[in-house]
Amino acid sequence: MAASGYDNILLVTDSYKVTHHYQYPPKTTYICSYFESRGGKFTETVFFGLQYILKRWLEGPVVTAEKIAEAKEIFNAHFGQDVFNEEGWNYILNYHKGYLPLRIKAVPEGSVIPYKNVLFTVENTDPKCYWLTNYFETLLVQVWYPMTVCTNSRIQKEIIAKYLHETADSMDGLPFKLHDFGFRGSTSVESAGIGGAAHLVNFVGTDTIAALTTAKRYYGCPMAGFSIPAAEHSTITTWQEKGEKDAFRNMLEKFPSGLVACVSDSYDVWKACREYWGEDLKELIQNRKGTLVVRPDSGDPAEVVCKCLNILGEKFGHQMNGKGYKMLPPYIRLIQGDGISAESLEIILDAMKKESWSADNVVFGSGGALLQKVNRDTQKCAFKCSFAVVDGKEVNVFKDPITDKGKTSKKGRLTLEYQNGTYVTMQEGHGDPVKDVMQVVFENGKLLKDYNFDEVRAKAQIDLLKDK
Repeated sequence: MAASGYDNILLVTDSYKVTHHYQYPPKTTYICSYFESRGGKFTETVFFGLQYILKRWLEGPVVTAEKIAEAKEIFNAHFGQDVFNEEGWNYILNYHKGYLPLRIKAVPEGSVIPYKNVLFTVENTDPKCYWLTNYFETLLVQVWYPMTVCTNSRIQKEIIAKYLHETADSMDGLPFKLHDFGFRGSTSVESAGIGGAAHLVNFVGTDTIAALTTAKRYYGCPMAGFSIPAAEHSTITTWQEKGEKDAFRNMLEKFPSGLVACVSDSYDVWKACREYWGEDLKELIQNRKGTLVVRPDSGDPAEVVCKCLNILGEKFGHQMNGKGYKMLPPYIRLIQGDGISAESLEIILDAMKKESWSADNVVFGSGGALLQKVNRDTQKCAFKCSFAVVDGKEVNVFKDPITDKGKTSKKGRLTLEYQNGTYVTMQEGHGDPVKDVMQVVFENGKLLKDYNFDEVRAKAQIDLLKDK
């Protein structure tokens, strides 16, 4: 079968890397490069997603004669000259049976590592394939995306956990407190799956079905996330404004038990909470064997959440929990799914606390801010060469631009070690390989470590819950 486009590993790189086999010093035999978050928005990063890349792209015999022929044709036309390393790729095909002669060492997935530390290294295992290490920088650096989404999600978990700890009797609901609404806002189905799975490292609520299949296929998780029946505006507004109450009633009757969410801001959210939910349908809500989750979807989030809670509290009553904060009856809750980010969560939850509402009354949904409002520079992710062997001589390799010292790269052989309660990157071979936190996860085309989702979740758990 002929190779085709995205399935051809030779084509998954930046154009200029196709020419780099000409550019290294003569008699180069070894290149070792590393990946790190060299700064960024968050001082810690959750390492996640490399296993997806390894399984999806690099595992097994990935170089074939058909792929070499396809790449040669494309690159000759692309460059207008013959710069393709056909000899090098044929060597891999003939002498390594299409398996990539690379070794990748990485921190365990789910590890929470302070930024400015090495997270994984890549090196060639065959001296004739020194050029291969950095050929896959393009692909491997894309771990920035699941890593950054996972980090962003975990930060939001810490914020919610803080307010639950202060205002709620229990932390049991935390795994469901941030729901992924980001599928439609993602750049592709694949990115929704990758980013959505990254979120599920921290929470178990999602409407991004692609995340479930990604977690199952690449991390062995039978079911990573859960959802509930919920209304959208079309299923309410097709009843028209005069029929909104009937639309609400239909939701309660069609789903007589369990959790059900209903968008309530199609026209007048205050009227919906006060009259429809709080009066006309009150008895139906109270008699359901489950919980109605009212969803406002517009306006200033902190103001809207607090006002909705106050109206619902007036209509349904409330009790004071053990920490002195108000709780709605168990059959009614609120979900805020508009404008949710790490920044807005703090504002909303602080406003609720000031009005004596427990954080346990509300769950949140996040879309674009969760899966899309991140980029490679959010955590300043970079992949750089740190060590080489040229003509038999070991060389510490680094960059140190006079115009930006923040881009100074690490030198020599690297290890990541845990010393005195923190992680430290040891450079220039000064570390102890026995103490290296990084493990060999990939070697010569074979995956040597296969993390399951439970392992990743346990590693990424927030400090507040680690001993619970």
